[in-house]
Amino acid sequence: MKNSYFLIIILVASIFLFVFVWPQAVNKIFKYLNIEISVPEKQFSLGLDLLGGAHLLYEADLSQVKKGSGTLGEETPSVADAMAGIRDVIERRVNFFGVSEPVVQVSGENRLIIELAGITDVNQAIQMIGETPFLEFKEEAPNAQELVKEFQKKIDSGEATEMDSYLLDQQVYLSTGLNGKHIKRAQVVFDQQTGQPQVSLQLNDEGSQLFADITKRNVGKTVAIYLDGLPISAPVVQTEITGGQAVISGGFTPQEAKLLATRLNSGALPVPISIISQQTVGASLGADSLAKSLKAGLFGLVFVGIFMVFFYRLPGIVSIIALGVYTLIVLAVYKLMPVTLTLAGIAGFILTLGMAVDANVLIFARMKEELASGKSVSFSVREGFNRAWLSIRDSHVTTLLSAFVLYAFTTSIVRGFALTLGIGAVISLFTATFVTRTLLTALVSKWSENKKWLFG
Repeated sequence: MKNSYFLIIILVASIFLFVFVWPQAVNKIFKYLNIEISVPEKQFSLGLDLLGGAHLLYEADLSQVKKGSGTLGEETPSVADAMAGIRDVIERRVNFFGVSEPVVQVSGENRLIIELAGITDVNQAIQMIGETPFLEFKEEAPNAQELVKEFQKKIDSGEATEMDSYLLDQQVYLSTGLNGKHIKRAQVVFDQQTGQPQVSLQLNDEGSQLFADITKRNVGKTVAIYLDGLPISAPVVQTEITGGQAVISGGFTPQEAKLLATRLNSGALPVPISIISQQTVGASLGADSLAKSLKAGLFGLVFVGIFMVFFYRLPGIVSIIALGVYTLIVLAVYKLMPVTLTLAGIAGFILTLGMAVDANVLIFARMKEELASGKSVSFSVREGFNRAWLSIRDSHVTTLLSAFVLYAFTTSIVRGFALTLGIGAVISLFTATFVTRTLLTALVSKWSENKKWLFG
């Protein structure tokens, strides 16, 4: 009776897993039967080599990164800290860009590998990654009015040049020390009176204190906001601002304001970087790789099925059903986590198919030995599982240890293989010891004692 409940649970769970893993097929069936039900379709997360995209290699200029005292008496960041900072900033940037499952990792001492799967505009991505925005607040110099008057005289006499204009700008506004690193969050807002888009800034604790001091000593004067060395706004300070809130109003379009907010949120790079290698994987090449991978997996399943039925007969058919359940569980886990599937990851999945069958082979081989010695089918099934358990356990534990080492100490490509290998090993252990056992036990009854040849 208990075994019947397990069979029902396996059947119902398999149906739900199939609907979750392959909703497209279910929706086609509903459409064919004129059933107005649509199952939500959650796609697998595919990596660069399957979905297509860009593989970028950047090199960081670490010439100015060395140990020593900074301007505030603090030790400057180490090379490792600088590279970690670059990685974090670029991860935020590609996330703002909308890239699915980006890979950003440090390679060697000063190189960074970036993989952007499914990206359509590679040049825009490169521009977004390589930007080094620098936002700075500047205040009027004490002699600003005199400098402006002198420059106006040069304009009136026709002696003013572009260099004079540049020098005036540098002399009139002086750095306050408040810049982009003090920004906690930036978002687009709209002026309630004019409806013009603006960028609202939320400053961190240090920035809030600096901003309060700056506005306090510049009431009635302008505080200029510079982006990448160019002034974009110079509002007049009406009163001291202590809430850590600032607004940039530079006559932006909504798109310009959104881009500025995105750039400010993503932060500035700690050190300059330059691209040294760019490889684009076409979507058609990725689709071809995916089709070949799926075909290889299908052929593997078919050949394994033929082998199992030929050598083990009815238990072989049971192993095929258990292998189907195993496949549904694994693919459902890939979707739920989600696991970014690459060619290496699919290779790990196909390898675990063999492992799942290998556990059944150990069980069935022990069963055949018991049957050959004249034991009953029920006894042989029970002993087959009991005697094979230690071998199955040890083989799966060693595989899990290998997968853990590969995942912990290797790069992304090998880590994808290790992750699918580890997931497959855990689920294989479950299907071999529970699903296969439940199905085989359900087949054992009085009739099976007279049909021992069906059990190998």
